[in-house]
Amino acid sequence: MNVDDVVAARIEAARIRIQAAKRRREELAAARKRGLAARHATKLRYLAAQQRDETRDEIPGGDPHV
Repeated sequence: MNVDDVVAARIEAARIRIQAAKRRREELAAARKRGLAARHATKLRYLAAQQRDETRDEIPGGDPHV
């Protein structure tokens, strides 16, 4: 094995490491995005339920303390 072969092998190994790191970053970004969307959906469901409960608790005809 000569120097050129060693250099080529190191370059190929570096390329593989770079591609693997890029793939990991993309997977983590996708998971982060899914998690954020899930948290937002949960919050919106909670707020909608809270608003429905407040609307249900209102007494028609005005102030109940009169």
